[in-house]
Amino acid sequence: MRRITAVFTFLAVTAVFLSGSLNKAYANNATGLSKKDTTLKSVAMIDTMRYDSLMKNLANGDKTGKWPVKKSPVPLPGAILPFNRIVAFYGNMYSKNMGILGEFEPKVMMAKLKAECKNWEQADTLTPVIPALHYICVTAQADAGRNGLHNLRMPFSQIDKVIDMAKSMNALVFLDIQVGFSTVQTELPLLEKYLKMPNVHFGIDPEFSMKEGSLPGKRIGTFDADDINYVSGYLSSLVKKYNLPPKMFVVHRFTKRMVTNYQDIKLRNDVQFIMDMDGWGGPELKKGTYKYFVAGEPVQFTGFKLFYKNDIKNVPHRMLTPKEVLALKPSPIYIQYQ
Repeated sequence: MRRITAVFTFLAVTAVFLSGSLNKAYANNATGLSKKDTTLKSVAMIDTMRYDSLMKNLANGDKTGKWPVKKSPVPLPGAILPFNRIVAFYGNMYSKNMGILGEFEPKVMMAKLKAECKNWEQADTLTPVIPALHYICVTAQADAGRNGLHNLRMPFSQIDKVIDMAKSMNALVFLDIQVGFSTVQTELPLLEKYLKMPNVHFGIDPEFSMKEGSLPGKRIGTFDADDINYVSGYLSSLVKKYNLPPKMFVVHRFTKRMVTNYQDIKLRNDVQFIMDMDGWGGPELKKGTYKYFVAGEPVQFTGFKLFYKNDIKNVPHRMLTPKEVLALKPSPIYIQYQ
């Protein structure tokens, strides 16, 4: 469904398994942290020396001076990154073409996700892996629809199903929105009932933010730092209001224009920002896109998407392996499969 454009080709794109409990993941990153209910009430402090060491490790020997990001704040207790790696399946329950999350029956999909998590655990034995379901809960549409906004909001009953599936395997949930002609300022507050849950996080897709009035899919859209800062500010307010562990916030990117004024993105100690390389293609194309549009414009953490179908369309007809992805500079801490 997605395309990477750029100078290349036009492309339209906590230690849970180890412990068996999501709650234990919160204890993985702070001294004396424990969590016995659905809110984070501990006053334990992050081990800053460990945090700095892990951030340096993620830079993976980068020589540009951009990584690790110097402005990155030490997170509040309960932060998942960089203490764990996330491996997520992406998609929509109504579509088999939008990603693996909706392509298979839940039991089959979850078995595949567990298998991928094991692959990443084997590729990096020092970093615990957390499974996640990355669900597109607002999809961009060519048709204006009833609301005239060229988007379709999924019913809460479908979001509930995704959250129940995640619960059955101690996984995280990311709710992702494609705003169409709408805005993050309109769409985000509609999801507060879910985002106040400690295991639910958030993502936005600039590709389908049609600020110039083009139909979704006709041109690649854009978000500015102002939009991103609104989201992180809103998520931060939820952390404070509901006494939550830090939220994670994913922004997809595969062109320069998709995110403007990246240097003005504000970082917070209660929101962990992930710029996710979201383009498909062969290994070298994907590495180049990551280098120029994610690693080259650093914010905080990085992600990398792998496409089961689109990545193998052209020569050499293969996906990047976990080891190859981990060799990138910086090393992605969020991995997504579509």
